[in-house]
Amino acid sequence: MTPNVAQYAIPGTIILVVLFFRLRSVGRARKLRLERLWILPVLYAAIVALVFRSAPPHGLTWLWCLLALGVGAGLGWWRGKLMHVAVDPDTHELSQTVSPAALLFIVALIAIRSGSRALAVQMAGPGHGGLMAATDILMAFALGFIAFQRIEIFIRARRMLAEARALRR
Repeated sequence: MTPNVAQYAIPGTIILVVLFFRLRSVGRARKLRLERLWILPVLYAAIVALVFRSAPPHGLTWLWCLLALGVGAGLGWWRGKLMHVAVDPDTHELSQTVSPAALLFIVALIAIRSGSRALAVQMAGPGHGGLMAATDILMAFALGFIAFQRIEIFIRARRMLAEARALRR
C-alpha cells in the first residue's frame, strides 16, 4: 500500500467501523444524565486552552477561530435539537435517542473536516503555519459544537423534566 493510499485508507476504515457501531445504536434510547453533560465540554475546553497556551494562534487566525467557534456553536445547537429526549412519566428518568439525521449530520461534518484537512495540507508552506492555523480553527469549531450541543440538550431535558414533575403533582 502506498503512503498516499494508507493516509486515507486507515482513517477511513476507522471511521467506517465507528459508524457501523453508531448505526447500530440509532433509534435506541440511552439513559441521559443531566449531571454529566458538562464533563466532555469542560475536558475539551481544557485541551483547547492548553494547546492555545502552548502554541497560540497568530494574527487573523484568532478571528477565524472565533468565527469557527460561533459556527460550531450554531451547528452543535442544531444537532442537539435533532436528538430525541424523553422523560418517563412515572420514574422521571431521562433518555435520549440519536436520530438518523443527527448521525448523518456527523458524517457530513467528518467529510467536511477531511476535505478541510486535505486543503490545509496543500496550503501548508514552510513551517506548516497554514496547517497549524487550520488545526486551531477546527479545534475551536469542535469546542463550540460539543459545548452547545450539550447545552441545548441540557436546557430542553431540564424543561421537560420540570414539566413532567409539575404534571405529577
